[in-house]
Formats: sequence, C-alpha cells, structure tokens
Amino acid sequence: MQNKEIFRVFFREKPAMMLINLKNAKGEVYASSLAKTVDCTYSHVVKILQAMQKAGLVNFEKQGRLKLLTLTKSGSEVADHISGVMNLL
Repeated sequence: MQNKEIFRVFFREKPAMMLINLKNAKGEVYASSLAKTVDCTYSHVVKILQAMQKAGLVNFEKQGRLKLLTLTKSGSEVADHISGVMNLL
C-alpha cells in the first residue's frame, strides 16, 4: 500500500478519485452516487465538482431534479494521466 501513500503526496486523493471514477463509470453518475463511491460528503463532492466545472473538466446535465455528471474531453485526458501516474507508482 506504499503506492497509495506516495500518490497522496502528489495528488489530493478525493478529487483525483472522482475524476477516475467518472472516467471508469459504466452507467450514469450523479453527485450523490459519486460521493458514496469516493467516501466523501455530498456537499464536499459538489464543491469539488463546481471547481472542476469552472476548469472545464466536467459537465452537469440536468435530468429532472438530478444532474448527470460527464467528463469533458479535457477532463477525460486528465483522468487518463492521473490513472497513468497512479499505475506507475
């Protein structure tokens, strides 16, 4: 588990795992389900997602009362790079 420890030195774990989980998602992803997946509070996930949206990494698509999360092309590339670094460690 030393690899995870060194990964945390370079990246904040929750935002990095959020991007990776969005990239690897098999179905639709919502903030509430993402919060459970990365073991984080809903409010913290929304705060991080809003910053990622401003950076052009994620999109919110309103579906009724829910907001579907998708990665932008740039977000997908960043997630790929994070996964690559994690695999190297």
